[in-house]
Amino acid sequence: EEQVARGMDVDDFAPRLSFFFNAHIDFFEEIAKYRAARRIWARELRETFGAKNQKSWLMRFHTQTAGVSLTAQQPLNNIARTAIEALAGVLGGTQSLHTNSHDEALALPSEDAVRVALRTQQIIAEETGVTNTIDPLGGSYFVESLTDRMEELAYEYFRKIDELGGMVEAVKRGYPQREIADAAFELQQEYDNGTRKLVGVNSYTEGGEGEIEILRIDPALERKQIDRVQGVRARRDAAAVEAQLAELKAAAAQDDHNLMPNLLECARVHASEGEIVEALQSVFGTYTESPVF
Repeated sequence: EEQVARGMDVDDFAPRLSFFFNAHIDFFEEIAKYRAARRIWARELRETFGAKNQKSWLMRFHTQTAGVSLTAQQPLNNIARTAIEALAGVLGGTQSLHTNSHDEALALPSEDAVRVALRTQQIIAEETGVTNTIDPLGGSYFVESLTDRMEELAYEYFRKIDELGGMVEAVKRGYPQREIADAAFELQQEYDNGTRKLVGVNSYTEGGEGEIEILRIDPALERKQIDRVQGVRARRDAAAVEAQLAELKAAAAQDDHNLMPNLLECARVHASEGEIVEALQSVFGTYTESPVF
């Protein structure tokens, strides 16, 4: 809406837009979620925004399996969880996929865990045949009815957010944060009281579980990275950096100014990310999130 209001043709930018989704463990619900999202996007682009380019109708999205579903207990179980979540993403029509490693509830993933996560994707893509058919679950009564319900619920959220004045205003009021927090709290309560099973945590537990090997980061890497940054600062043109940061601040102080050219110029003179953020922070201040409750 904002881009169209600025005078751009929707077909000039809509094919470039993409989305990032999470894949949780409720298999059919996740598939229905993606199918509903794709349906909503296609309809809204055609009917609301009048897009003529068919590429504008296609919802491009990436999916990552749910880190919140990984358990520190019996971590090898996470391989199965990740495979199921990844399959849901594929059957729902994702164009790219990130599979979490089974040890990520404990630490950054080890090389072996990353390899298993990668092989999970490759087995789905190369061995199962599920990628050979577009929307293979289309027509299933259960999947279609669940997709319809997901779509209805999504539009209820859209209406609520519009009533609040749009997403930015809704975030300021803490609405999406409360919805997420409430859902997370309810889910955790179900795990805690056992009404929802979590294998290896509240059911099928085992005593004396052995430790698994986890990745341990060499503390020397931090010093190495600091030295690299200091080396860049020593070699760059300090005056050029200061000039570009000053221009960035001036541009940020203007209403509705496109900052991307300024950000690119800052990067070209090797201003650090921290310096760029500090420059913007000096203009916009520090965001303070509204209390959720």
